[in-house]
Amino acid sequence: MAIITLTTDFGIRDHFVGAIKGYIYSELPEAVIVDISHHVSPFNITEAAYILKNAYKTFPKGTVHIIGVDSELTPENRHIAVTIDGHHFVGADNGILSFLAQEVVPEKMVEINIHDRVQEGIFPVLDVFVKVGAHLARGGQPEVIGKRIESMKVLKGLAPVINTSEDQISGTVIYIDNYGNVITNISRKIFDKYRKGRDFELWARNHKFSNIHQKYSDVVNFNSEKSKRNADGEKLAIFNSSGLIEIAVYKSNLETVGGASSLLGLNYRDSITLKFI
Repeated sequence: MAIITLTTDFGIRDHFVGAIKGYIYSELPEAVIVDISHHVSPFNITEAAYILKNAYKTFPKGTVHIIGVDSELTPENRHIAVTIDGHHFVGADNGILSFLAQEVVPEKMVEINIHDRVQEGIFPVLDVFVKVGAHLARGGQPEVIGKRIESMKVLKGLAPVINTSEDQISGTVIYIDNYGNVITNISRKIFDKYRKGRDFELWARNHKFSNIHQKYSDVVNFNSEKSKRNADGEKLAIFNSSGLIEIAVYKSNLETVGGASSLLGLNYRDSITLKFI
């Protein structure tokens, strides 16, 4: 059984996703197609990298992941196929795959060179990536559809900066989820490495946090009466399921009460500062 996942910024209003799926079935009728997300913000490669990194590991080895974000072929944006941790990824060399390869060394990397063998238009995900993905899903070797390369473009801005005295970590907002929760690039691993038993202050704009919770409900005092808790809308910092510091609002809803992004005025790429004291 061949599993092919799709991660794109195409949305679901237009024909693009349907056309891709149709072509996959034409190439590989037995394929199982899984949508990871089609709501990546347009051309936001950081967002795509975060979503894909947190999803791909749950799939079985041998899964093919097609990435349709910033995929137009240019002299500075070549097409590549990369095998990481037993998974095959097909997309543009725009930094997304370097984020996935931060902790796992890629087994194989090739620059796709079949463009002269396909009817290529302005839709490379359909014209090129599906062909490559189907080839890999059948068990084909990457070298058949590309030439070996030794490196990929590195996605900058995803690593936090530690000052020389090692008492401050400067990070950024890399993702805002459906609840308005704000995800930073400061990991639990980095936090534990440099804390060294010290107290700390986490600053996001003019909002200060001196505690990082393990669960969202840690802000609720369950020993008090329900009518006196008033925890809804409480701001908090937490280590999320990805092991990154996240700033959230308890039981947030962007459509009604709002979330951390709207209530605290936090946006993508905003600075986050962690000071050890």
